[in-house]
Amino acid sequence: MACCHHYQFEAGYEDAFRVDGQSLVFGPGCLTEAGAHASSLNLSRVALYTDKGISTSDHVDKVRASLVQAGIDVVIYDDVAIEPTDKSFKTAATFAQEGNFDGFISVGGGSVIDTCKAANLYATYPAEFLTYVNAPVGNGQPVPGPLKPHIACPTTAGTGSEATGIAVFDLLSMKAKTGIASLHMKPTLGLVDPLVTHTLPKNIIAATAFDVLSHALESLTARPFSQFAKPDTAKGRPYAQGGNPFSDMIAKEALDIVGKYIVPAVTDTDNYEAREKLMWASSLAGIAFGQAGCHLPHGMSYAVSGLVKDFRPEGYPQDTPIVPHGMSVILNAPSVFRLTGPHAPERHLTAYKCLGGTHEAGPSEAGDAIAEQLIGMMKSTGIPNGLEGVGYNASDLDKLTDGAFPQKRLMNLAPCPIERSDLHQLFEGAMSYW
Repeated sequence: MACCHHYQFEAGYEDAFRVDGQSLVFGPGCLTEAGAHASSLNLSRVALYTDKGISTSDHVDKVRASLVQAGIDVVIYDDVAIEPTDKSFKTAATFAQEGNFDGFISVGGGSVIDTCKAANLYATYPAEFLTYVNAPVGNGQPVPGPLKPHIACPTTAGTGSEATGIAVFDLLSMKAKTGIASLHMKPTLGLVDPLVTHTLPKNIIAATAFDVLSHALESLTARPFSQFAKPDTAKGRPYAQGGNPFSDMIAKEALDIVGKYIVPAVTDTDNYEAREKLMWASSLAGIAFGQAGCHLPHGMSYAVSGLVKDFRPEGYPQDTPIVPHGMSVILNAPSVFRLTGPHAPERHLTAYKCLGGTHEAGPSEAGDAIAEQLIGMMKSTGIPNGLEGVGYNASDLDKLTDGAFPQKRLMNLAPCPIERSDLHQLFEGAMSYW
């Protein structure tokens, strides 16, 4: 297989990978096209999901006005939680179930888009909440079939949720995040308007851009699809199928963009070009990890977010503690990639160079090279100094490990086997970097 020269094939293991089509409209002002696209989907009554922080923004006004002009009945739901929980997902789903909607619109960051996905799912196929949640936390049952149309309009340059079938939430009983993943949950269309980045606070730009970076880096370094057992049928191929030639190509492009533009986008609030480039990288990275999956930094982040103490970063709502998702991911990343570097050195070195690394590092230096590059970028953009910077200390290591270890879907995509003791060591290494 000429396209797959980086992959080794053995009897009994996967020898095919899935390439999903993606419907995106990208460009300045494209939010005003929402009505036309909704009409083409034959929608007449839609739920527009957003959050109170942007419910009165120009972004929501533009989308709503476009829908109304197209003759579509619009009902706004703005009770989405920033960093959603099982409780907020259930409330959003009840609204969807009772509203008799034939379609859904989401305008916001990843929390909004993910909440809309979940609401659409449970309104279309009602079930006990844990039915579709990833095993072993939930029952891991497959989504039965297609959902109602969903047009996603991201307002942050980070999650790439408009390009994935994943919805992540905090399971309050565990104090850790988990999620639901299915191709059926992928939005029907994404309207990606880079102008929305112009007004974002620098801390939000930094956190979401590092989410982009880690999506791409984890996709590029994920366990190859060819190292998973071949399923009995095509339906048995998992949503997160492992690294593959298609996801590699997209991930490297996303890393190139982030490497060039993340620092100026954060440090120069008037550098609109840099911010708009990150918006494109976000969608690319979403496509990449939607094909390959993410691994350890994201798996560990779920515990970091779920066990938050009293951290309240500037630029985010101050009424409740929060470790923003992208921040909770990148705080783990240097520790992780020091460990994984020796297991896929060429890929780590490729990422290092994409991100602007100039040292001629060899395979034995791959993990340290990418870790130091990430640490330099974190310093330059005001990211806290490791987990201690958001309030954790050595006494939290066991709780953090316990919160991350159940994330088997993510752990299994790491380029090397991970035991509980490895996770404990990784969290310890992530406590402080400089």
